[in-house]
Amino acid sequence: MKTVFLSSLALFFALTAIQVNAQAPEHTHDKNNYVVLTKKVDQLKPILITAEALALEDGERFGDFQVIVCGQDISQLTDTDKMKGFVAQAEKAGVHLVACGFSMNKFKVDPKDIPQEMEIVENGILHDFQLQKKGYYSLGL
Repeated sequence: MKTVFLSSLALFFALTAIQVNAQAPEHTHDKNNYVVLTKKVDQLKPILITAEALALEDGERFGDFQVIVCGQDISQLTDTDKMKGFVAQAEKAGVHLVACGFSMNKFKVDPKDIPQEMEIVENGILHDFQLQKKGYYSLGL
């Protein structure tokens, strides 16, 4: 009876491990890729500091790092003085800044007023999910 119980328990744990591995994103890439979705432009500073720290920590394994800005704060991206420092720091750190086109439309932000270094995607949330499906580590703020 004890053997049957232990065998059943071992089988249960083996099947659970297989199930967990099947649900985990596939990180077969040789690089660590990151995406952060934020609704606050003022969070760019700590996000960029984090990207710099991860680049040092990861070394050669540091891959793509994207920051997607969505929500009402999207209008702050048009503040040239405010964004100049963020854009320079992002370029130096190899971070791609992305603006959500859906948010831009909703809050009437003209794409011409967004820093030219920023990519504009149609839907920032969808873009985030697509990157997660590719195995990116993701954080939403």
